[in-house]
Amino acid sequence: MKDDQERNHPTFALIGGASLSGLVVLLTLLPAVPLAQEEARAPSLAPARLGQLEGQVTVGPRLNARKLRFTLYPDLSGVAPSPSAAAGEEVKNVVLYLDSPALERAALRPPEGTFRMEQRSESFVPHVLPVPRGSTVDFPNTDPLYHNVFSLSKAAAFDLGRYPRGNSRSVRFNEPGVVRVFCHIHADMSAVILVLDNPYFASPDAGGRFRFLDLPPGNYTITAWHERARPVRRKISIEPGKTAVIDFAIPLEDAALSE
Repeated sequence: MKDDQERNHPTFALIGGASLSGLVVLLTLLPAVPLAQEEARAPSLAPARLGQLEGQVTVGPRLNARKLRFTLYPDLSGVAPSPSAAAGEEVKNVVLYLDSPALERAALRPPEGTFRMEQRSESFVPHVLPVPRGSTVDFPNTDPLYHNVFSLSKAAAFDLGRYPRGNSRSVRFNEPGVVRVFCHIHADMSAVILVLDNPYFASPDAGGRFRFLDLPPGNYTITAWHERARPVRRKISIEPGKTAVIDFAIPLEDAALSE
């Protein structure tokens, strides 16, 4: 995958997404190899013996409500986000990931290269970054200000110190879990790195749709995760040459109120 921001989270090099309505662009499950885009296939299985999984994610109004953002500095972006952009941000922050004994039997390569979370316009971009365990994440500062990157999370505790524009520092993430990232200098800056056990993860596209390709047959658990909602887990079976379909509404409380 290309080493730029857009290819590090919205596209399914097992990552990315955007808005609740609009374009319908089906995304493809690829292994989380940020610098070389390849398909996540089980090498011992022919394509005809693999299955697919697709579906739709709907994010409820409580997650679409944006939190107010306060800063001592002028807005470096110069553009105020629209309500539709706010909705797009939240569906983009959903991560879907798979667990199955079938994946443990598949021959998967370890992560290569590095992922990227920029400090841009006094924000971490992307806000949510899923990575496979063992990955390295770069934290470049592109703002004309000093920034700091730190975390006190159990899965990874670190403090990269202050550094200016044009500099970058990195962290390797070896333990699965949720890593909450902050800046000592700008208290309103925050982000999440979701460290997962395998590279079978993705986020919805602009229309809330997702697709996993080339899955070994077997029984799977698919989890839909958002930082401000309880994870939603579903069981599903993947059959050779067939496409399974499953939809999610996040959070479940909002889905119940709409019925």
